[in-house]
Amino acid sequence: MATKYYTHFVTGVPRAPSAISSNEWSGVVELRHPLDSGGGTRELRSLLAQSFDLDSEEIKILHWARLH
Repeated sequence: MATKYYTHFVTGVPRAPSAISSNEWSGVVELRHPLDSGGGTRELRSLLAQSFDLDSEEIKILHWARLH
């Protein structure tokens, strides 16, 4: 059964630390398996990178939370 997560992330490198740039995103992502509560966001970054046609290193997760 799929697990849904709210995620807030940036792609690439932000132009200024305090600026909200066009590369900042948030939304709901559905994964096949629950994430590891110890910060195992590799699958989440990989899925987001595929969606944006980027390398997973270009995705920085700012916040994520499981939806119930």
